[in-house]
Amino acid sequence: MQDVREILADIWTSAGGAPSALAYMNLTGAEPQLPSSFRVGAAAQTSIAAAGLAAAEIWRARSGETQDVAVDMRHAVVECRSERYLRVDDKPPPPTWDKIAGVYRVRDNRFVRLHTNFPHHRDAVCRVLNCKAEREDVQAALMQWDGEAFETAAYAAGGVVAMMRSYDEWSATPHAKALATLPLILIEKIGEAAPKPWPGGDRPLAGIRVLDLSRVIAGPVAGRTLAAHGADVLLISGPDLPAIPWLTIDTGRGKLTSFVELKSEAGRSVMRDLLAQADILSQGYRPQAITGLGFSPEQAARINPGIVYVTLSAYGHAGPWADRRGFDSLVQTTTGFNHAEGQAAGIDGPKELPAQMLDHATGYFMAFGAMMAKARQAREGGSWHVRVSLAQTGRWLWDLGRVAGGLATEDLKADAVTPFIEQLPSGFGTLSSVRHAAALSKTPARWARPAMPLGSHAPEFPG
Repeated sequence: MQDVREILADIWTSAGGAPSALAYMNLTGAEPQLPSSFRVGAAAQTSIAAAGLAAAEIWRARSGETQDVAVDMRHAVVECRSERYLRVDDKPPPPTWDKIAGVYRVRDNRFVRLHTNFPHHRDAVCRVLNCKAEREDVQAALMQWDGEAFETAAYAAGGVVAMMRSYDEWSATPHAKALATLPLILIEKIGEAAPKPWPGGDRPLAGIRVLDLSRVIAGPVAGRTLAAHGADVLLISGPDLPAIPWLTIDTGRGKLTSFVELKSEAGRSVMRDLLAQADILSQGYRPQAITGLGFSPEQAARINPGIVYVTLSAYGHAGPWADRRGFDSLVQTTTGFNHAEGQAAGIDGPKELPAQMLDHATGYFMAFGAMMAKARQAREGGSWHVRVSLAQTGRWLWDLGRVAGGLATEDLKADAVTPFIEQLPSGFGTLSSVRHAAALSKTPARWARPAMPLGSHAPEFPG
């Protein structure tokens, strides 16, 4: 198996990073850090390190000054579970999941996982099953369905569910075969534009304007990471879009937040004005939806030549599932992780990874890709499109290899987490939250703006 430096070197150089920059990187700590048969510690550390090194290289391009970057593996895995360590005025998070979310057995003795944290997703599942939103009713109704038939029907109805597959079953699907031809992070030029010079400032991303159109974990983590290195990140949400409050708080550190109703022409006009001023747009809409609103990558590049456009998807942009909705827990279920972890634990059924690792690592890859593309734009011009997906991150994590006996590792106790917690004011109360794990020697990562309730700011960038 590769060691963490080799893993990082592959990520870095595959995105066009200069190998010489790796000399400034210090990776500390050792596996395993969490109970898992997968290399979640290596995944956390190297994804965060890639983004930190990109920020340091941008600072070198802006100032001529090199700096050291250090990432400790334990700090990295704690940050990749940041939502569970958040406290607001010393209060812990509320229950994570909706009452009918989770794993069920179906008629053909397979397992399915339901993600019902958003009301419209829960309603879609209940319409397909023709039952009340109670666990017993859902389980009884599911015993009338075979796993794959239910998965297909639920998606067609607007739900988000997953049938548990083994890795071999997943690998045999047409979609997995399509993904196997794609890189972990795809950075491609989509238009011509003059180079945009770096603005003034004392941080790697000072003066860089980012539009963040994302929810839940991966996309918001990307925006939070760009904010940690000084970007002006404006989170755009809709007044009627459902949100998960605890995640909004945890990933809102460093951001401005505005409501813009993209279903209205007035809102789309505001968005076009913002896009014309932005350097980076990061979004997690499905392709047809964002194109219908007028903000596909190609449309954005016409509005603002020189834009860096970052697309997050669940299952990637190639293959028959390219339009399929998904979340970390579902992609883990579909692509073999839950089956493999369950087998390693000796249980009959799925077992989750000990962190939402696909979400978090993908978020850092989004930020990394955005910075690498922005650096290229500043050097050579052009408009750029960065594509990442939870499923591609999952394929990368699987290919890192397994940890023999990893599930016997003791989970982290509170005293192991405390050194990585900082106190921050916010619009919700005093936050106890996880500091960013990438330590840059000259431009330390920090969040200059407090997390605020959605829609707290006018839809405009700072002057």
